[in-house]
Amino acid sequence: MATFLAADGTRLAYRMLGDGAPIVCVPGGPTDSVYLGDLGGLSGYRRVIVPDLRGTGGSAIPADPASYRCDRLVDDLEALRVHLGLDRIDLLGHSAGGNIAVQYLARYPARVRRLALACPSPRAVGIDITPAMRLELARQREAEPWFPAAYAALRTAAGGGPADRDAIAPFFWGRWDEAARHHPGNRPHTNPDLVEGYLADGAFDPPATRAALAAFGGPVLVLAGELDMNSPPAPMAEYAALFPHGTLAVQPGAGHYPWVDDATRFLAVLNGFLD
Repeated sequence: MATFLAADGTRLAYRMLGDGAPIVCVPGGPTDSVYLGDLGGLSGYRRVIVPDLRGTGGSAIPADPASYRCDRLVDDLEALRVHLGLDRIDLLGHSAGGNIAVQYLARYPARVRRLALACPSPRAVGIDITPAMRLELARQREAEPWFPAAYAALRTAAGGGPADRDAIAPFFWGRWDEAARHHPGNRPHTNPDLVEGYLADGAFDPPATRAALAAFGGPVLVLAGELDMNSPPAPMAEYAALFPHGTLAVQPGAGHYPWVDDATRFLAVLNGFLD
């Protein structure tokens, strides 16, 4: 693991895997980046660069908790680009990492060659995903043996009750098998202060971000999982349409972690886009 200094002096860590053309992969959560692994074998084709967000993994806890705010994490991504000596980057954001990636694109469009968003949170662009939308998609899994208990927990959360993450977990995977059950993606967030600070007032300005994305001339891929109730295909199609050269790809049978559900299919779509 290597490190670099952020603009405010916080020491941040990143992993570099594989060879080839670099791609910077921003984790979601916000949580430890370990759950990304090498994105199903992407490091066999590209040099995969995965930063640990400040306050997670090998990165230091900052002196100022206000620096956890999502739009301020953009500064860390730019510091990483400068540290790596890259004029332009291919950028991938997963889940909540998509919010950081698109705000980076909005601020530094000349520094982004291609943007891939894998099952992104659309909070930064103001697209709503309603509880009804999630419940409708979840009902497609009613033949699964785990469905009754998981759906009951999901309905409770959708109605404003407590969210039982463990009970709902199967809905985030295309296959609820041993690989999914023991995957780091099921771990709880490791830094509550980061989670709270990430969403602080002022973190998002959807109209300004949308305007910036509409002016971006490069290619953009939005990859959705067919069964992903966190980032359902319909809102993801709306997301892709925000970009002049945006493309939607829906991976059949996949949930929120498509490189785990079917790495071969995931890599075929992603590498086809990047190449």
